[in-house]
Formats: sequence, C-alpha cells, structure tokens
Amino acid sequence: MSDAPVQTSATVLTVRQVQDYYAMTLVAPAVAERFRPGQFVALAVGGEHTARLMRRCFGVYEVKSDYGGTVEFVFADRDPGTAWLAGRRSRDSVDLVGPLGRPFRLPRDPVSCLLVGGGPGAASLFALADVLRRRGCPVHFVLGGPDARRVFGARSAQRIGDSATVATADGSLGTAGTVADVLPRAVDEAAAEVVYACGPTALLRTVTAIATEYGIPSQVSVEEFLQETGACGTGLCLTCVLPIVGDDGVTRMVRACADGPVLRGERVRWGDLGTIPFDAIGAPGAHAAVRFGAEGPR
Repeated sequence: MSDAPVQTSATVLTVRQVQDYYAMTLVAPAVAERFRPGQFVALAVGGEHTARLMRRCFGVYEVKSDYGGTVEFVFADRDPGTAWLAGRRSRDSVDLVGPLGRPFRLPRDPVSCLLVGGGPGAASLFALADVLRRRGCPVHFVLGGPDARRVFGARSAQRIGDSATVATADGSLGTAGTVADVLPRAVDEAAAEVVYACGPTALLRTVTAIATEYGIPSQVSVEEFLQETGACGTGLCLTCVLPIVGDDGVTRMVRACADGPVLRGERVRWGDLGTIPFDAIGAPGAHAAVRFGAEGPR
C-alpha cells in the first residue's frame, strides 16, 4: 500500500457537537488505511461553487474500519469555512485530501509517555495513545483549557490513560490553573521519558520549555499554527513556514504542513514564529527579521 495522500469525495457519516466543538466523521477508506497518528486531513469548504479557495486542515481524532474505513476529526466553529463544515449533514459529500504531513515518531521500546493537549487540538493525541498502548507504553495525559467546555477528551483520557490531569483557568474542571502549573508534577509522577503535545502554540512553547528543563525529548504538532496561516495543506502556498534549527545548528524555514506538523519541540524557534529570522538560510536581509502572514513575506 502506498503512503501517498489521496484526494477523494468523502461522505459525511455524522456531525455532532461535543461541548464547544464539533466532531465530523467521514467515510474515506483510502485515507483511513494510510493514516498514522499525527497526520492531518485538508477539506475544501463552501461547496462546489464557493470562492473560498483555501482548505481547512485538521488533525485526526480516530480512524475505524466501519463502512470500509472512517476518519473522525474535531474542530471549532471559528470562521465561515468551519461554520460551513458544522452545517453539513449525513450523506453530504466533502472533498478531502489526506492523510498529510509527518506523523509522530514512535518509541522502539516501551517507555513512559506524557501526552499534553489543549482545546480541539488535543483530539490528535487519542489516535497516538491507542498506538502507544498497543506497544506496551504507559500513557499519561495532561489536558487544559480556559474552562470545562473547552477541554476536549477529559473523560476519554481518564478512561484510557494510566493517569489524567486536567487544568482549567476558571477551575470549572480539574485543577484551577494552566498546563504550565500542573505539568512539572505530571512529569515527575509519570516518570515521563518522552512528551507529545498538540494544541495552542503558546501551550507547545511551554511544554517544550518544561520538557527541555527536564532533559526529556518533546514532539509537538503545530496544528494550530497550520490552521491560523490558512495553509493549503500540501506545501505549495508557502504560508505556513516557520524557523527550525537543524542538526548542524543552522536555521532553516520549513513548511508546517509538509515538513510537520509534528516537529521536535526543542528545534522550533518559538520566539521567532511569524518571522523569517535574519540568520536563517535564504533570509532576504541581515539586519531585521521579515514578518509574514497569509499573503506571504512582506
């Protein structure tokens, strides 16, 4: 079987509301059979005659063998494109490309794994947890959000994880506070040997810093960054570039969709996201970073 992504007309099986988010399940056998945890899918939004050219990219929550192969993902209704998706009904068709991107790298031997998530991005951790558990790895969760309705998967994490810690800013679920407040203790109690994370960019930055302080490798999925840049998902538009330090110590601009979305946390120059640093290979100037947005460098 080829690992190459496919483009297909996927049939909507269900769209359901989960707290403040939506979960969509699509019948897409060719995508389901190729999927590996950490990869994502890109969907055309707005219908056949829409002027919305950019796809929406989402990490995959779960794949099943039902109906030949289904793919489920979770998203927030945050713009006209995602509002269109939230309005789909059973048996509607959606143009789908996937699976895309580089997946999480899995440990060769059983090790204690700490999975950290925030918002709808946490959904991507559950497919990973399933594979890690089948490899004999202890799996521990840390989930966070502003309030209980914006923490995804707390009950599932408690059911399938060896431990699950939840933090909310308003104290409506779990510990009152942030992931940064509870993560050091979770690392200690889990005797974590590797950290995986997916969620808001600020969360990934925090997770990376704490993992680095403990000398633990971290793998982060920059899914939110990918969504915010309005990327095509295939590496062609170059709007999702970010600075990464290579093994040689040299900074290069890489595409979050094609070279990620899973990256080594300690290699991301978190303070320079949204810029092309002057010392990066190919940077146009040597005196100031170039800022960019959805339109490209400016």
